[in-house]
Amino acid sequence: MTTHRIRRSAAFAAVAFALPVALGVAAPAFADSHTADPYGPACASVPKDGSGSLAGMAKDPVATAASHNPALSTLVTAVKKAGLVDTLNNAKGITVFAPTNQAFAKIPKADLAKLLGDKAELTKVLTYHVVGEKITPKQLAKGSFKTLEGATLSTAGSGGSYTVNGKAKIVCGDVQTANATVNVIDTVLSPPM
Repeated sequence: MTTHRIRRSAAFAAVAFALPVALGVAAPAFADSHTADPYGPACASVPKDGSGSLAGMAKDPVATAASHNPALSTLVTAVKKAGLVDTLNNAKGITVFAPTNQAFAKIPKADLAKLLGDKAELTKVLTYHVVGEKITPKQLAKGSFKTLEGATLSTAGSGGSYTVNGKAKIVCGDVQTANATVNVIDTVLSPPM
């Protein structure tokens, strides 16, 4: 049991150290902007004006922008519990696959409570949803991307209909914030064991 805790603490320390480094290295990637518009069925529910609108979110860093979107409140709570708000807000040129409240609701309540109470595991899950580069819709067609957690996720699809790891659907993609591209997804991703 002690060995397991030491390994987990060491793994958490490695993630805590590597995360800012990985985010800093990715900074130049965001400079290559594109002009695609957000797509997907859930984009219709985004407010037309105010801080939660597409224009409003484009002015704020990613964690702050997410906090203005009621459909992402569980994600925002998780990011706060993991202590990742400043890390995400200060990152440059990242892509975030952001699970909706409904995505988190698919997780049994007891399992979700356990996850939210385990900072190391929560950090691992959340950083698996972040790629240290800007991903365009064209790249999503058949992509494989290393996450900040260290494992790889895959994307597939076309014409504005994309999946992540073959199961999570992007329901509102290519949303721009001041420092990130956000793809809202309908399922929480699990890092490989």
